[in-house]
Amino acid sequence: MEGLASAFVPKGSAHHQLCNKAHFFSKPKKSSFRWGKRLAVSATGEKKKVVVVMGPTGCGKSKLSVELSSRFFRPSEIINSDKIQVYRGLDITTNKIPINERNNVPHHLIGDFDPSEYHPEFTPSDFRSAAASKVSEIVSRRSLPVIAGGSNSFVYALLAQNYNPEIDVFKSNSMFCRELQFNCCFIYIDVSPEALNQYLEKRVDDMFDSGMFEELGEYMADPDRRRSEHGLNMTIGVPEFRRYFDKFQGNWRIDNEVKRIEYEEAVKAIKDNSCRLAARQRAKILLLRDAAGWDVKRVDGTAAMKAKLDGEGTSEVWEREVVAPSVEIVKQFLSE
Repeated sequence: MEGLASAFVPKGSAHHQLCNKAHFFSKPKKSSFRWGKRLAVSATGEKKKVVVVMGPTGCGKSKLSVELSSRFFRPSEIINSDKIQVYRGLDITTNKIPINERNNVPHHLIGDFDPSEYHPEFTPSDFRSAAASKVSEIVSRRSLPVIAGGSNSFVYALLAQNYNPEIDVFKSNSMFCRELQFNCCFIYIDVSPEALNQYLEKRVDDMFDSGMFEELGEYMADPDRRRSEHGLNMTIGVPEFRRYFDKFQGNWRIDNEVKRIEYEEAVKAIKDNSCRLAARQRAKILLLRDAAGWDVKRVDGTAAMKAKLDGEGTSEVWEREVVAPSVEIVKQFLSE
């Protein structure tokens, strides 16, 4: 894949050279719904249609976007809108969806960006430019663009008709832009904080079982990476373990009680910060719905999350409570 920098850096520039409920309770069937002709901006001047899957970390955005794209609305392509997952590296720590779980659905802007001295951070403005370009490319292939990710600042930057990169509307009293530059279908997977927080704590344990500690150890061994205040250094897991790796440096594997205590404190901080992140993301989505007036349609994923935690009937509940209503929402959107 061509380097991400080329998506928003003009070719030939110095910078470019440097970068080089009706059916909700039955299992949904695969859709034969035909929508390709409705996607492109034609002579009628209609806006491109885009599906946006939103929700707090851990709610199942990646899973739902892949299922919608691979089972019901083909061809579709997914554009990642997670501001940390755009960076290359730390795949476990950043929770990038593994290749084998993408079901052959093309994914864009995930693990593509390598920061440099000249371009240390992938900003919301960068995302607006790169993602809009990807939307146009996808629509030109008569495919459906599906935006999925937890960074609502990226989502707003891309979709707002009028976007001012100097103003963070989520932190100021500035007015949100109500007008959208695309025709959007918003699906918001909402999960009760109690169930989601319980799952997030379990997910952190699973990530460490999958090699997150070793991944962080290898990452922290590079002093050049650790100097940056942007990108991967801001992902949950890196700041929490910085003191640990600073303290034990080359001898960081756990072989005594002192290290064990430091390790457990860092893991607890990761769990706490993951839950706080989910709360912030939920609050921003509600602002986009209530303050910006965007037509955000809520799908309740609480029952599916509880089933996942209990390990009973996970697939059936997920299909009934999340997939089926989402399919109906998208079908209605594409038929309009």
